[in-house]
Amino acid sequence: MDLVTTARLRIAPELRMFLPVSRRQEWHEVTPDGTSTLGHHVESTGIPLTEVGPLTVSGRLVPVSYQLAPGDVAEVAAMPRPQPLPGDARFLLDVHLGTLARRLRLLGLDAAYHNDMDDPALVAQANAEHRVLLTQDRGLLRRRALWLGAYVRGSDPADQLRDLLGRFSPPLRPWSRCTACNGELDPVDKGEVAPMLESGTRRSYDAYGRCRDCGQVYWRGAHSGRLEEIVRSALSWAGGTTPG
Repeated sequence: MDLVTTARLRIAPELRMFLPVSRRQEWHEVTPDGTSTLGHHVESTGIPLTEVGPLTVSGRLVPVSYQLAPGDVAEVAAMPRPQPLPGDARFLLDVHLGTLARRLRLLGLDAAYHNDMDDPALVAQANAEHRVLLTQDRGLLRRRALWLGAYVRGSDPADQLRDLLGRFSPPLRPWSRCTACNGELDPVDKGEVAPMLESGTRRSYDAYGRCRDCGQVYWRGAHSGRLEEIVRSALSWAGGTTPG
C-alpha cells in the first residue's frame, strides 16, 4: 500500500480568480511539512486570506493556524457576503482606486484616499483609524500587520462599486460628504455663502451645504445627471434603503 504524504485543498469557485490561469482547478494538492499552516498553504496558491471565509477539515471548522496532516481534505470557502464589519463602515483606498473613492463619498461613505501613500503608510493608517483597506494589490493584502483589508473586484469603477456594496452592505447617505476631501457636509445659510456663488447659482438655488473640513460649497443643482445615475444605481444595488 502506498503511503499518503499529501493533503488536498478544495477551492471555492469564487476564489479561483486568484489562481494562476494554468491552475484554476477545484482541487490543489499540498505537502504538509509539520510547520506550515493551512493559511500559508492557501496563500501559496495566490489567494489572499482577506478573501477566505470558513475553513473546514473533515467537516469541522479549523483556524488558519491549523497544520495539515497527510490525507487531510480542506475546504476553502469564500468570505460570506455581506461581510460584517467591526464598528462603522470606514474605508481607505490605495492610489489606484481614486474614482471609486469619490463614488463612495458621493454615497456618504467615509472613504479616505491619498494619491501619494506607500504601502507601509497605508497599513499604518488603516490600523490606526480602523479602516478597511481596499486594494487590488494582493501583496498589500498579505501584509501581516494589516488588521482588515479587501480585494476590489472589477476594472470599471461601476463594477468596483457594486462589488464593494455587495460585500459589505454599508448604510448609504448620498450627498452628505465632500467628494473632494471626504469631510462631512453641514447645511449652511444661503447668505453665508452668497459671495462665493455665481449670480446664476444664487438666483436658482436656496439650499446649500458646506464641507466642515475644506469649506467647499455644494448645492443640489450642481449634481450632473451622471452623478444622479450613480446614486440611483447604488441605491438599487443596496436595496434602495438609507439610514434614518
